[in-house]
Amino acid sequence: MSVMERRLQLLLDQERYDRVAAEASRSGRSVAAVIREAIDLRFDDAAGARQHAAGLVLELAQASHDEPPFEDPATLKDLYDAELAARQARTPG
Repeated sequence: MSVMERRLQLLLDQERYDRVAAEASRSGRSVAAVIREAIDLRFDDAAGARQHAAGLVLELAQASHDEPPFEDPATLKDLYDAELAARQARTPG
């Protein structure tokens, strides 16, 4: 990211603010940094999305190193989709 050049006023209900503030406190970051990270995770740019997808593929490959290789790309895609869905389900919000 470049230098911060836009100011945004954001109104949140108490529950959302509490969740963001708790994560900020837990991770030692500011509330603004947590919100910026959430935006980056939800709205990846094309390069970021490709990098994230490649990382998931590598994680799957490492996690299944004791298993036989995937038989075809469709199997890998199914596993990737399942992992992505599981991660999204664990993401609060």
